[in-house]
Amino acid sequence: MEPESLGLTENHEEVQELPMSSPARGTTHVLTLEEIANLAAEEGQPAETLMNVVALIAKRFETEVCSAYLLEPDRANLVLAATVGLRRECVGSLRMAINEGLAGLVAEQVSPVAVEQAQSHPRFKYFPDAGEDAYQSFLGVPLIDRGILQGVLVVQTVAPRIFRDDEIQMLAAAASQVAPVVSEARTLDRFIAPAQERLWALARNLWWSWDHDTASLFRDLDPLRWAQLNQNPISLLAEFPLAKLEARAAELVLHSRINYAYRRLQEYLQADRTWGARHAGVLRPAPVAYFSAEFGIHESLPVYSGGLGVLSGDHIKSASDLAIPLVGIGLFYGQGYFRQRLDRDGWQQEEYLKTDVNQLPLEAAIGKNGRPVVVQIETRRGSIHAKVWRVKVGRCDLFLLDSDVEANAPDDRGLTSRLYGGDSRTRIRQELLLGVGGFRALKAMGINPGVLHLNEGHSGFAVLEAIRMRMQEEGIAFDSAVPRVSREVIFTTHTPVPAGHDRFDSDLIEEHLGPLREGMGLSQESLMGLGREKPTHEQETFCMTVLGLRLSRRANAVSALHGEVSRAMWTGLCPGKPEDEVPIGHITNGVHVPSWLAPQMFRLYDRHLGTNWHQHSSEARIWEGIEDVDDGELWETHLSLKSSLLEFVRRRAVEQAERRVESRKTLQRLGKLLSPDALTIGFARRFATYKRANLILSDIESLATMVNDPKRPVQFVFAGKAHPHDEGGKKVLQQIAELMRNPRFADKFVFIEDYDINVGRYFVQGVDVWLNNPRRPLEASGTSGQKVVLNGGLNLSVLDGWWAEAYDGMNGFAIGTGRTHANMNVHDTRDGEDLHRTLREEVIPLYYQRDRDGLPRGWIKRMKRTIRTLGWRFNADRMVMDYTQQCYIPAAGGTSSEMRSSW
Repeated sequence: MEPESLGLTENHEEVQELPMSSPARGTTHVLTLEEIANLAAEEGQPAETLMNVVALIAKRFETEVCSAYLLEPDRANLVLAATVGLRRECVGSLRMAINEGLAGLVAEQVSPVAVEQAQSHPRFKYFPDAGEDAYQSFLGVPLIDRGILQGVLVVQTVAPRIFRDDEIQMLAAAASQVAPVVSEARTLDRFIAPAQERLWALARNLWWSWDHDTASLFRDLDPLRWAQLNQNPISLLAEFPLAKLEARAAELVLHSRINYAYRRLQEYLQADRTWGARHAGVLRPAPVAYFSAEFGIHESLPVYSGGLGVLSGDHIKSASDLAIPLVGIGLFYGQGYFRQRLDRDGWQQEEYLKTDVNQLPLEAAIGKNGRPVVVQIETRRGSIHAKVWRVKVGRCDLFLLDSDVEANAPDDRGLTSRLYGGDSRTRIRQELLLGVGGFRALKAMGINPGVLHLNEGHSGFAVLEAIRMRMQEEGIAFDSAVPRVSREVIFTTHTPVPAGHDRFDSDLIEEHLGPLREGMGLSQESLMGLGREKPTHEQETFCMTVLGLRLSRRANAVSALHGEVSRAMWTGLCPGKPEDEVPIGHITNGVHVPSWLAPQMFRLYDRHLGTNWHQHSSEARIWEGIEDVDDGELWETHLSLKSSLLEFVRRRAVEQAERRVESRKTLQRLGKLLSPDALTIGFARRFATYKRANLILSDIESLATMVNDPKRPVQFVFAGKAHPHDEGGKKVLQQIAELMRNPRFADKFVFIEDYDINVGRYFVQGVDVWLNNPRRPLEASGTSGQKVVLNGGLNLSVLDGWWAEAYDGMNGFAIGTGRTHANMNVHDTRDGEDLHRTLREEVIPLYYQRDRDGLPRGWIKRMKRTIRTLGWRFNADRMVMDYTQQCYIPAAGGTSSEMRSSW
């Protein structure tokens, strides 16, 4: 039979519907009876058999997809039971009624359906989680056993395909052969495995990443693969066939734990008696849109580089825990930041690897029209397009824009491939996507934010798009729209370092913002003036931080000292005003407690701080109970975490050396380096020159004496990345790495490559002392030391950023007194001397002062004080509460009273 006789029109949009009949004599079977018998040989394993069947049919039929949908007991719905080609995690969760979708049409009519362009058919239904965007053609046949409909067998292809009559008959023959297997699966109710379905549901919401009990479920399935797969549950579950998963769950008695974790997630998502419900109800219809260039949620989602991203991740997690209506907007970096490797000379080498989106908890963001969202931004040289991914982060959604779409030119397809890569033109196009594209994506999804929170200047263009839309929606001029939008904008500035404030020349601005500028009715000079400290100064470039400060009603620094520095930096924006009246406040950063607290410490706090203490961790009273903890219990818990850190460092050091093909003797030495008895000092952060990772090297002889003291030894563990274009930072890193080859320091200095959240977690949980010695006042806040606080480590830090307002003389150690010097060399020399002096005179003696039980009572007293006085203050819950009460609610017009002092 020719295709035309099957009812196809010229554009092939009609459905082929054929009556069921036995395959014609001579028809070549997709499967032989022997193959079916072999596949079904293992009784009681119909789900596994069905998966094997669809795999074999896809191969024989030469299609990219083969799926089996089974009729549920109510006989009104189909559920995906097995697939090759669609996303495996949809098995057991992708459902459709038989009166919807093309598979439903097959079941409804009990007849084959063939469509060349499936997505143009009126019965096509889009399932964003299925991953079927790339597939064009569709052929489905009913699965019938003993005259009763059991389900639907479907094949799909990437290229449009007209299925011939003999091909349809072949698939129908295969369906009749496997129908008994399907019937068995339905009879045994095995096609939806509760354990598998619930584990996939847990894996697809990043809530698991800060819930220790849930994370332990995935780890226990296969501890070795869990570590090798970067603790990624999506990748792990993809390797577990249903039978293996069920066997493993039974072996470890995991079913009750899986059910308990799943119930807790549902209770978490559905809870309505939350802090946010009590205090931030005004935000529910018009949520906060939190823009950031990077989000560090977990190491398995590599769209972050360092502190800014981790702060953004902690912010959205605490917003979730508090139930603040907030959505995150960022970019999806297909190659992440970079993988770091050191060569034999200790020089940093960068490697970029493409991330497999199928191994991440991503789903297509769906617009108001029921279709995947794609945004378009016009520039003078054509349009930039981006699709949008949705990531579930507890109760919050994170939306990531991805430029890797066919509509883009080749260069623009790779626009979001790397974080902080490329030149100024790449940067401005990324920031155009983040700001303008991000705001348009929210509108396309029907999300109308009541507050725009710009985390750094990278997303500043979002305010311009908000102004343009307000002008259009309300029929008002630019000058009227600006104050209406600005009162809804919060801008957070993060660094005094000039490199942290993006600047673009007028040509780049006009090329990329020209169409938007015209939409707002502005001249080129007027637009440039919005990003200049002196609006009419034609030689001044356009600064994203200036734009953010100028177009926001509320602006903040991220520590008290940083607030002072920022007001001094930006006095030019407020001519005639004294420095103290520059409208930049501060909200000091905090860290998300469940994400950074070690499970061992979590259990210790459970025992001593009271039930559900972590839900009140921003309250000072909760932490008072730490004083009642037995010194020995706290110290043993710390030593356990320290032991885990040292084992991790040794393992990674050996792996690094193996990659460099170093000698067997070297590998043996690295496997034994570091002592659990030695004072262990950690340093892990970006290797920017102002952070001065090499300050400890200022007196190399003193350092050698310190680390080689047989009675009171000291050892150092380092990690961190230098920006690929920062030659100075790379040289500092090389200095540290070279000490590993110096016989005087070889076993006492270790540098761990490829710093990420996982490395950071080990470091902050296991070190005795956290070293932080930036050049004051260039550290805006710093949060790594706050993570150490939670785990009982002590800070040894310059009085900069958060430590300047945290140190009380007894809850850690200070380097110097906060003095600076106009001469940078004098400044550094003085700080180096103070660092060595503090180590020799305070830190080392206190650590090694032991009582008859071998406990460092003075050190433990200081550990308890740091936890009690700092745990509640430098906490992301407190931080997000401050933003909500000081910024979000006022910006949304939700305050009950507000009085002004005078006219």
